[in-house]
Amino acid sequence: MANVVTRLRNSRETTYGLMMIVFGALLWVLLIWGVWRILVSGNQQLASLLSVYIGYGTIFFVGYLIANAAYRAQAFGNMLLLGPQQFPQLHAMVVDGAAALGMQPPPRAFVFNSNGLFNAFARRLLGGRYLFLTSALLEAEDDEQVRFIIGHELGHHAAGHLNPWKNFLKFPAHVVPFLGPAYSRAREYTCDAIGAELTGDVGVSRSSLQMLGCGCGRLNGSMNCEAFMAQEAMVPPIFGFLTEIFRSHPRLTRRIRAIRAKS
Repeated sequence: MANVVTRLRNSRETTYGLMMIVFGALLWVLLIWGVWRILVSGNQQLASLLSVYIGYGTIFFVGYLIANAAYRAQAFGNMLLLGPQQFPQLHAMVVDGAAALGMQPPPRAFVFNSNGLFNAFARRLLGGRYLFLTSALLEAEDDEQVRFIIGHELGHHAAGHLNPWKNFLKFPAHVVPFLGPAYSRAREYTCDAIGAELTGDVGVSRSSLQMLGCGCGRLNGSMNCEAFMAQEAMVPPIFGFLTEIFRSHPRLTRRIRAIRAKS
């Protein structure tokens, strides 16, 4: 897993990830130092205010754990868990992709009713690894496109993007303007590269991303990737930049072009 991910990890992810760790660690140190200063100062008013914020933080953390447990219960109770007896072909894609990335055991993968939304996502729930695939995505009727999407989501797990301890360390760095979104966009490029590696087909990988923009199974087979990439030249430079710096995902035209550059 380390060799594959290291080879495919986007260089900007490495840079931004290091910045997130440095800023996050420094801000945690400053926060702990500030708390210690308040405690030793003997200022009752500040100490009372600190206790309120600690209480809010504790409530938030407990609420986060409860929300994770509730979502996991929702998944097992209402979604379809892939397995040898439940959509075995899809299950094999998850197992094979996880094995190629050195993940054992593979994440648990679910299919759920998305009401027409083409999407997929990876999550960590109470320490466990999970993948979620929307039903509309699976109507693409192209197994290799689905393999790319599964590989992309497996990439988030394999590359450590969902590691709770690392994310906890980086958490304060999100106050640095634009750094968090830039780091997130770089991670998406990494996972696109991983998905393309698992499919072994640049054309399929590019069409998989375009499929997310189209969102129509009937039109999926007739998409023109070259025409879609040409739309990048039509994006207004200033507003294209301003809208992207706040986004967690790069534009699809850019993501497709990045995969093409590796062909």
